[in-house]
Amino acid sequence: MNSKQLSFKKRFTYQLIRFFRWFTPGIGVKRWGILIILGSMLIGLGFAVVVLDMYRNTPDTWYLPVVAFLSLRFLSRPIRALIFGLGGLLMIVIGVWGINRTLLKPFLRPGKHLVDTVSQFHKLDKGKKIVVIGGGTGLSSLLRGLKKYTANLTAIVTVADDGGSSGELRRRIGILPPGDIRSCLAALSNDEELTTQLFQYRFGEEAGLNGHSLGNLLITALTDLTGSFEEAVAESGRVLAVQGKVFPSTLHDVRLVAQVQLQDTNKEVKVRGESEIPRKGGKIKRVWLEPNNPLAFPPTIQAILNADIIIVGPGSLYTSIIPNLLVPDISEAIRASRGLRFLICNVATQPGETEGYTCGDHIKAIEKIIGKGIFDVVICNDNCNGRLPEDIEYVCIEDELDKEYPVYSANLNDTEAPWRHDSSKLASTILDLYNERTGPIGREFSSDL
Repeated sequence: MNSKQLSFKKRFTYQLIRFFRWFTPGIGVKRWGILIILGSMLIGLGFAVVVLDMYRNTPDTWYLPVVAFLSLRFLSRPIRALIFGLGGLLMIVIGVWGINRTLLKPFLRPGKHLVDTVSQFHKLDKGKKIVVIGGGTGLSSLLRGLKKYTANLTAIVTVADDGGSSGELRRRIGILPPGDIRSCLAALSNDEELTTQLFQYRFGEEAGLNGHSLGNLLITALTDLTGSFEEAVAESGRVLAVQGKVFPSTLHDVRLVAQVQLQDTNKEVKVRGESEIPRKGGKIKRVWLEPNNPLAFPPTIQAILNADIIIVGPGSLYTSIIPNLLVPDISEAIRASRGLRFLICNVATQPGETEGYTCGDHIKAIEKIIGKGIFDVVICNDNCNGRLPEDIEYVCIEDELDKEYPVYSANLNDTEAPWRHDSSKLASTILDLYNERTGPIGREFSSDL
């Protein structure tokens, strides 16, 4: 066998294997294929009845031998049935393949086969329902990792932001701050190339747009056009073809307020505004929302109650994570949910918020808001070898922590930016722990904790 014949054999084998992948369980193709075949059989049966009637009742004219020849009457019936059956099946397969390819061509990525696209879509569509509560770059990084496993993602973000572009739009136009929501939409986008980069593009001060990002301006414009902030977020998600949903924790115009103990005088002062709290440089004693007890966004509560997995963190502890939990309905929904609840500790401390904090300090700060005994697993990073900027340090794990909480520690930080989580490592760890805890052995183990 020469090289050309061998190459043809490999290509034919590859095409044959790829064809039979259409019959993989879960894709949802087989049921419709069987329906098409049954319909074609009924059409063929009706046509056969007409032809048989022609044979029996039509006079012996010139066209009858032609029909007899085309119907292969010179062959035995089993052979004719096999030839017509295979020919009809081949025509159906080619026709359905051609129609599907034509209809789905605008949605195919270069170099990716149709069966791969369909298979990936159905796999993600059947993924676990995951709700993530956090904010900032930590939440965006986690979403990028999780969207490889499921399309049923919901990100819940705070609307207490009052700094930068979001803060200025909030003060001037009166809309809820879109910054964290914009970042989550970008992270959940199916195509994080040019469109997402455009959505995240930030104008320079010299452009006369005060450093606003295009995504913030787009959400602001859509809020005016649609008449509601939540509809503007949904429309932005459609523009980016996001894989999941992004919900605000509340639609009320809330402000984050903190009681901060100053380092130099030990005096406690009240600081208003999410952006102002880290700038004081003191120890945060307590945070709350004004007005107090805002109502939660109803779809947010529904997502939490229906979730298989609830993840709190990562993100800025006092200015991104806790503001969501200060909405009473959200804390109650987390406690009432039957999903597996994870708490993810940050890799490194944050200046102005968590200097000197350990994993236990992060847990205690959150439990002051939502109560103790809620989390099923606490995930911490144990790789503290990377070099960090001067003003931050690693969040360490206390030796006694695993006696108080079900702690899982592993190397979870990014090699290039060791003060952040690696999105792939963190996402795979969460799904592995979920599968272990929800299996027969995992349920028995969790009941013993």
